[in-house]
Parts: sequence; structure tokens; C-alpha cells
Amino acid sequence: MAVTAALVKELREMTGAGMMDCKKALVETDGDIEKAVDVLREKGLSKAAKKSGRIAAMGLVRTAFSEDGKKAAMVEVNSETDFVAKNDEFIGFVDGLAQLALESDAADMDAFMALPFEGETVQAALTNKIATIGENMNIRRFVKCEEEGVVYTGYLHGGGNIGVIVGLKTDAAASEIETCGKDVAMQVASMSPKFLDESQVDPEYLEHERKILIEEAKNDPKNAKKPEDILGKIVEGRIKKELKEVCLADQKFVKDGDLSVEQYVKKCAADLGKDIALASYVRYEVGEGIEKKEEDFAAEVAAQMAK
Repeated sequence: MAVTAALVKELREMTGAGMMDCKKALVETDGDIEKAVDVLREKGLSKAAKKSGRIAAMGLVRTAFSEDGKKAAMVEVNSETDFVAKNDEFIGFVDGLAQLALESDAADMDAFMALPFEGETVQAALTNKIATIGENMNIRRFVKCEEEGVVYTGYLHGGGNIGVIVGLKTDAAASEIETCGKDVAMQVASMSPKFLDESQVDPEYLEHERKILIEEAKNDPKNAKKPEDILGKIVEGRIKKELKEVCLADQKFVKDGDLSVEQYVKKCAADLGKDIALASYVRYEVGEGIEKKEEDFAAEVAAQMAK
């Protein structure tokens, strides 16, 4: 019997096993899906299906850089518990994926999951890790940074709870801008800016904030008798203040409050005698945006006792 894409998809949905593992099992059983399920069960690959519904909101972020600093990559892999995130096997797995992201040209997650990795595909390797480690895991996202004239440095906080890549436009070598880049990356990790500078502020974000501040100004009793043009100036002043907090270039530098981040970078450039300018940044925080399950341990214990 021919092994079709639809058959592979059906088996994958039934077992939760990787696409290539499903295809191999179907080839081995001449397209008999029931026998293919047994093959996957025998190999321990269908165990992933039992864990796929669990929320994986813990995990690890890892970065990788080329020796000259002209390429960088970062990946986030989630697990169910912090305990697994500290497991050496899991850490090695995520490190390997970060290096793979650095070396590959995968444009999206589907392409990344199909890449060769440790003798199989990334998808198959993930499925095997789920089966052997015993927790649901998810390769949530990855990024590769490479721009002409930009050198990258980075910072990992809390052993990989937060990861940051910073790109600096410069002719300097990676070793020459390492300290400056790491300081800026630490700033990004701690202050979580929304934009690089004012030129990159999302117009929709700006309009949304302006509407809120206008209503806030109108509802303030102190502004009750002020004309519209004065209220407009008050709102624009507050917008300017907010942009200094959400734009990396304008934020106060955490290591020296007398300088903005942009001024600190210019100081580094002057000290080095070479041009350096902020070019880009990427910040990953483990589990951000994932709805975490609220555990009721008392109820769980009571349920176990009732059994």
C-alpha cells in the first residue's frame, strides 16, 4: 500500500510521534496504520501523545554565536517543570538546537523541525526526548541574526531564563565591543524595552497609548478647566516621557543613570576610537505569553486518596 502524506498525518495525530517516525513505521508495515501504531508503541515513540496535552511553560533559552560575531542565533525550548530544564540532557539538547539554528538557513519552524539533527530530524529528536525524559516539551521559537556590518553579542540571565542578542553596527571586532554589547544586553534583559528607538515605534502602539493618555488627562480634576490645546501638550509630554521608558536607546543606562543607553554606546565608541551604533536586539523570556496551569495540590492529594 502506498504511504501517502494523508496517512502519515493521520498516524501522527493518533500517536503524537514525529512525522519521519510515522513515515518510517508506515513503510515498515506496508501502510497498515494499526500495525504502524504498534511499531511506534514498541519503540516508545507514541508515549509522546500522552504528554502532548500538558502545559510546557518552563524551559530554557540558549544562544550561539559565530567566532567573528557576525552571526547569532537563539532558541527557546519549553518543558513542564524547572527540574527538567536543569537536566544536563535537556540543556545539551537546547545548546545543540541553538548551534543548529546558527548554522542553518531554516526560514520557519516547519523547516527547522525537518532539519537533520544527531542522526535524525529535529522533530524525531524532540519526540524521543519527550518519551525518555517523561515530560511534554516544545521547541517554541528560534531566531537567526545576520546583517551586513553588524556584530552580535549577548547575555543569558538566570542560567537561561532570559536570553538576549544585541547587534551593534560597527567595524570593530567582536572582542573589542564585547563589554559594551554585554552591558546593553543586560539592559535589555532587565528593562525589557519594546522598541530599539523612536523611529521603530509601532504607530498602532503609539495611537493606543495616546488615546489612553487623552482620556486620563480629561478625567483628571486638575485639568477640568484647561483648554484642548493645553491638554494636547500635556498628553504629548507624557508620550515623550513614556517613549524614553520603552525605547532602548532612550532608556536610562542601568549602570550609570546619568547616561542613556545610546549615550553609553557613543562613549564606548569614543573610548575605542571606532564607530559603534545600536542596530538591533532580540529578547526571549522563558514561558512569556504561555498560560500556565494553576495547580491545586490539595485537591490533587484528595483525589489520589479517594482512589
